[in-house]
Amino acid sequence: MPPKPTTLIAMAAVALAGIAGLFAWDASRGDVIADGVRIGPVDVGGLSRNEARARVHERLLKPLNTPLVVTADDRTFKLTAREARIHANLDVMVDDAIERGRSGGILARTWRAISGQEAQARLAPDIEYSRDAVRRLVDRVRVAVNHEAVDAKVDFSPDSVAIRQARTGRAIDATQLRKDVQTALVSAVGDRTITASLHTVEPKVSGDDLAKRYPVVLAVDRGNFRISLFKKLKKVRAYPIAVGQVGLETPAGLYKIQNKAINPAWHVPDSDWAGKLAGTVIPGGAPNNPLKARWLGVYDGVGVHGTDARGSIGSNASHGCIRMLIEDVEALYDQVPIGTPIYIH
Repeated sequence: MPPKPTTLIAMAAVALAGIAGLFAWDASRGDVIADGVRIGPVDVGGLSRNEARARVHERLLKPLNTPLVVTADDRTFKLTAREARIHANLDVMVDDAIERGRSGGILARTWRAISGQEAQARLAPDIEYSRDAVRRLVDRVRVAVNHEAVDAKVDFSPDSVAIRQARTGRAIDATQLRKDVQTALVSAVGDRTITASLHTVEPKVSGDDLAKRYPVVLAVDRGNFRISLFKKLKKVRAYPIAVGQVGLETPAGLYKIQNKAINPAWHVPDSDWAGKLAGTVIPGGAPNNPLKARWLGVYDGVGVHGTDARGSIGSNASHGCIRMLIEDVEALYDQVPIGTPIYIH
């Protein structure tokens, strides 16, 4: 037979009381974080708002007050929490944790509580810091530790062509270090010491590169009347020479061999010292042509050539050119291609 009205009323009253009790119980836990909720590495499940705030401060923020240390090349660089301006809004993080634990509605929350299930939520800590402070720290490490690579270089002197040897450099990986510092600043787990990664920086120009770049070099020592031949930057032979007289000095500096000729014609300079020959051209091999046997053009009418005035060798006798004995200039000629550097000191 159907239940009596009084029984139905009693059952409804019990159901309403149960629902009311359920809501009252749920409301009483509105300030409690559900089990299984974490803020970063800190378990705050089952804690009240104030308890969670205290635990996060103790286990997450307090360790961040320890200075962060970067080591590089046996040197240390510190960044304090004050310099980094580390800051976290604990109230916001705890509120988010409570809200996450209450997701899914009252029935879902009640079932989790009855069945012992956990919310399984992990919230990223809301921690702020100064990115400018991180950049300044990385810059300090970079300036103190980095060394630029040094390229090999040719040093010319009157009687030698020397190589300044190349040196490797080193540098930190600034991008990676910046990422590591940013991660460590907000992490309360593990050692707060970072080792900066260093890598070797190779020079752009090595000694071997220079030897290939300068297969042949000439060096003229005007004071000692010598021209030296270098191959792969090693001295092969020195020859006696004559250079320009006072007022018509052989020009000093670094030049290149511009042109070459066998038994060259002489294009007489349009100068007072040339007299009636000024501006004329004397054919190669002519008796009155002072350019004997070979010609290596250097600069603006100045060049290296043979001479039959053998007694002038070892003196300031020419009108700016570099004179050589005929047999010497013939021996030198085939060894010196166009474009060869010639350093005149």
